[in-house]
Amino acid sequence: MLYDFTVKPFADMAAAPDFLLQVLWEGLVSGILYALIALGFVLIFRSSRIFNFAQGIMVVFAALTLVGLHAMGLPAWIAVAATLGVMFVLAVAVERVVLRPLVGQPDIILFMATIGITLFLIGLGEIIFGGENKVMISEELGIPTGDFVFEPWGGLLILQQLDVTVVIVAALLVAALLAFLTFTRMGRAIRALGDDHQAALSVGISLQTIWVLVWFIAGIIALVTGIAWGARAGVSFALEVIAYKALPVLMLGGLESITGAIVGGLMIGMLEKLFEIYWGQPLLGGNTETWFAFVLALVVLLFRPQGLFGERIIERV
Repeated sequence: MLYDFTVKPFADMAAAPDFLLQVLWEGLVSGILYALIALGFVLIFRSSRIFNFAQGIMVVFAALTLVGLHAMGLPAWIAVAATLGVMFVLAVAVERVVLRPLVGQPDIILFMATIGITLFLIGLGEIIFGGENKVMISEELGIPTGDFVFEPWGGLLILQQLDVTVVIVAALLVAALLAFLTFTRMGRAIRALGDDHQAALSVGISLQTIWVLVWFIAGIIALVTGIAWGARAGVSFALEVIAYKALPVLMLGGLESITGAIVGGLMIGMLEKLFEIYWGQPLLGGNTETWFAFVLALVVLLFRPQGLFGERIIERV
């Protein structure tokens, strides 16, 4: 009997709603982490028109720094504070050494510079921390590791306390970021640069200060994401590959849209899980999560090249 891909997956969903909820929850957690990484890309692109290829390795570098500082004897939360200091120093160094000398250069030059930053951080991380997999200091940070168990519709739904913590922390981080961008002077300056670069510079907004700030915020986001992914899968340079899932999120949501990064991350996280479980495994043998997000983003781009939340660019000649 042939597999009825138009009916059977939906019948399976209806037959086991508790399992469907489990799949959606797993996708929600992954989607939130994708969205956090994408936010780092969006912030930097909005303020400087630079596509920061280094955001993925920043996640790895922040997590490695935290684990390494704790291994040197620093208490967990002091190690977190010290890691934030390292990310601030990195932001200042990137602005002073890499970006400031390249002001006015074509966008492709700035993009290539972020690739150089990526390779530098990979080499520096391997020299300082080594290349082996490390365990995230979850217990020392007070991150719970148990499970919440529910029985909806007579079935079983298991929510890891780690994942619940990730969702809550991510929601608070996004809320704090939106409040910062909306109600603070520096936040409004970042938004002004994103809305009209030349007009913002003409009223005295310091490009160098904004660059340091957004790279530091991207570093904070990278640290939170690195802790979350590291607690789930360990800390290694393999996390950089996971971070590339932010690319289809950006293609789907739009390079300049914070809302698009959040919605795009959630959509991709949940849709790739649903496709993997209900279509990928029965039809294709599984492992569709490695490519589904990119195919989905390409399909969207065929109809909306600017993404779902991006602004259509009209050039008059």
